[in-house]
Amino acid sequence: FDVIDLDPYGSPAPFLDAAVQAVNEGGLLCVTCTDMAVMAGNSAETCYSKYGAVSLKGKFCHEMALRIILHSLDLRANCYQRFVVPLLSVSADFYVRVFVRVFTGQAKVKASASKQALVFHCVGCGSHHLQRLGRATSHGSGYSPPRAIEGSPETPGGSPRPSGGAVTTSPPSRFKYSTATGPPVGPTCEFCHQRHQGGGPVWAEPLHDPAFVEGVLAALERSPGRFSTEPRLQGMLSVIAEELSDVPLYYTLDGLSSTIRSNTPSLLQLRSALLHAGFRVSLSHACRNAVKTDAPPAVLWDIMRCWAKLHPVKRERLQDSSPAARILSVEPTLQASFALHEDANPSSRKRGLKRFPENPEAFWGPKARAKPGGGLAPSLQEKRERLQNKRTQRPDEAGLKQFPCKRFKE
Repeated sequence: FDVIDLDPYGSPAPFLDAAVQAVNEGGLLCVTCTDMAVMAGNSAETCYSKYGAVSLKGKFCHEMALRIILHSLDLRANCYQRFVVPLLSVSADFYVRVFVRVFTGQAKVKASASKQALVFHCVGCGSHHLQRLGRATSHGSGYSPPRAIEGSPETPGGSPRPSGGAVTTSPPSRFKYSTATGPPVGPTCEFCHQRHQGGGPVWAEPLHDPAFVEGVLAALERSPGRFSTEPRLQGMLSVIAEELSDVPLYYTLDGLSSTIRSNTPSLLQLRSALLHAGFRVSLSHACRNAVKTDAPPAVLWDIMRCWAKLHPVKRERLQDSSPAARILSVEPTLQASFALHEDANPSSRKRGLKRFPENPEAFWGPKARAKPGGGLAPSLQEKRERLQNKRTQRPDEAGLKQFPCKRFKE
């Protein structure tokens, strides 16, 4: 098949093996996952049994869900000497959806180990670190995954068939594959002295193909009014185009400020501080208050320490063993500047695009599963109303048995 679209109720895990085998060379594979409770860290052992990765309950859980499904797809494809190249990965509403192309190549499958990484997440301050599973050392030109040429049949500007057309590949080169060295952190966090959690493996390469995203945006501009969700599509794709492709996972504004128990800086202030320090920063389509940056955690906490000096925290209310007290007890080595930077405001925000729309109705989300008998299950709201105060209500004695039990003896 040139295109295979998996959109089951819940997890697509039972269909992934068949899908990566049935799609043509260079074909398009679309996968939707609606079991976000499992992929977002509520049931790590179930996530491992379905996708071969341990999920973590962190602020970055929605992006990690995307990286978990991409890892699972690449792992299933590697069993058949195939590998995947992500075109677009989206976290929206109550599901995640990825669009990947599947190629065959025994030599390039060997590089898959270096594309996966373990995640170490601090339970106290939320700092995270990645550890690659493998290392690929090049003895020639670097490897880059196949990408569609603009205007070829794989792009939105061409034919919808994804299996033909020109594909750009890097010149042939020799690689030496070895195991990575690590781990990058110890058992406890260097900032708050809390323990680290281990998760993954996850996909550590870019989630999107920039040329493909730009092609989809260009196709939307060429046919205005064709889709009723055009404003949302344009806003989300614009944020995706602005994301730092080589920076996995993100932090959040409220997560950073709540850790040190201070008031929250504005998005422009934190972005300006990172830009003045010489680091890159972007938004994330997966979370409206996300901060995706290549700055190490030490720089982020130095910036938050400088913010706490400008907006003092009540130290007497902090316990000595709390993450806030331990982080603020260290003097910052970086003097952060919160003056507005010229590049602090992203283009999608300046243009007022509909980036993070509200839910269209109350109780928005996946509906109840159909009954085995063919009827529809009651809605979630009806079930909640029916079972409200179930344990506190006294049973109706008229409906109870009035005769003694045969095994009851006085």
